[in-house]
Amino acid sequence: MSALTFSLKQELIQKLDVSPITPDKLSDKNIGEISATLLWYGKQQLRADNFFLISGLDTQNIVFDNCSAKVDYIGNGMKTGRIIVNGNAGAFLAFQLQKGEVTLNGNAADFAACAMAGGLLLVNGNVGDYLGGALVGDRKGMRGGTVIVKGNAGERTGDQMRRGLILIEGNVGSYCGSRMLAGTIGVLGDVDDYIGYGMKRGTLLLTKTPKLHATIQDCGTHTLPFLSLMFKSFRNLPSKFSKINQNRVQRFAGDVGNDGKGEILVLQ
Repeated sequence: MSALTFSLKQELIQKLDVSPITPDKLSDKNIGEISATLLWYGKQQLRADNFFLISGLDTQNIVFDNCSAKVDYIGNGMKTGRIIVNGNAGAFLAFQLQKGEVTLNGNAADFAACAMAGGLLLVNGNVGDYLGGALVGDRKGMRGGTVIVKGNAGERTGDQMRRGLILIEGNVGSYCGSRMLAGTIGVLGDVDDYIGYGMKRGTLLLTKTPKLHATIQDCGTHTLPFLSLMFKSFRNLPSKFSKINQNRVQRFAGDVGNDGKGEILVLQ
């Protein structure tokens, strides 16, 4: 059975909300009902077949072809199945993802994996600001699951993150791990200013020593056996992190202005 495929027919002028298009929401619908699914486009609701050529029958495997950065909320609240996006994605990719997998073969805008609770998000490109962060006004960011970014990430990655794993192979903007409460963020590239700002708990795993602000304290060089277990858990992930195998780190504690129980570990 071929994947249920949505091929974008035209260039979008306004933002398109595709939150109703997920495997669990379409599982009991036929092609006619799927085509008639109403999507918000700006201030109006229009049928899905106004925007997409729709083919295939397997609702547990959804593909967005020729996708655009104006397509928002891909994988919104998804509980099962798989979504593959060919092209770019808009804001709130994998928003509140609970289970299943979302793969993006392109770049994503802001708030990817926002309030994510489970599942896997794989981005074979770059992402914008607030990756794995919280909604504006909310106090809970990412609460579970795994995010892998092959490219770069913007500012405020993991803002108010409570649980889960974010692995970034490229560079990250300022305020990475800001107000972080728990979980792990790994970065292979460079990290900009104010890393761990307001961080309470959690782990930031780096390969390069960043510029640190005054309330991050140097705790010296350590051999941490638990890292061997962490890296073992990375072995089957589609990421360069799967090849790391060392437990000697330079450890920094902080933010000491906010209890100081978080840690920044720089691999030696």
